[in-house]
Amino acid sequence: MGDSKHISVHRLLGEGLIADVVLWKNWRGAVAVLVSATALWYLFERAGYNFLSFVANVVLLLVVILFFWAKAANLLNRPLPPLPDLEISEETIARVADALQIWMNRALSVAHDIAIERNLLLCLQVVGVLWVISYIGSLFNFLTLIYFGVLLCLSLPVLYDKYQDQVDDRLCVIHGIIQTQYTKVHSTVLSKIPKLSNKEKKVQ
Repeated sequence: MGDSKHISVHRLLGEGLIADVVLWKNWRGAVAVLVSATALWYLFERAGYNFLSFVANVVLLLVVILFFWAKAANLLNRPLPPLPDLEISEETIARVADALQIWMNRALSVAHDIAIERNLLLCLQVVGVLWVISYIGSLFNFLTLIYFGVLLCLSLPVLYDKYQDQVDDRLCVIHGIIQTQYTKVHSTVLSKIPKLSNKEKKVQ
């Protein structure tokens, strides 16, 4: 493949701090995320530490530190703890609400296509994805899945950015095989399933 088809992974990830961490351009941040995720996974998964107790102890430690820091600052005429404004702006809430609205509308659209439009292909796709998620969930617990997700986020993007041409070639071959198999299934099975006409949809 030529350089004209080369995709900037850094640009796709937003060209911000997250992109720098995921692609190891900010290697200190990437190492911090990896070490933190590994430590938390070990505490909760291997050491058997309780999540609620961990959160309570961390918050308790922070409250005690801040309390004595503020007391010592008053006695020694030192500046108070440099805490930011502990509030959520309306703009942040609006962005979160807009993002949730988009995802909820997509989910409702998929449900509509399956239940009302009787889209068999979409139904099979949803069933397949849910089955894969259920199967993976039966192999690992939720915390381990999150830890694996962090590892994949710190490895796959940087590997794809480095070996993009080779990966794209393999993906094109796999896509061609899947497309061929889907054409066979569609011609032998899916095409024989009767579809609802527009009149039948209106009657329902």
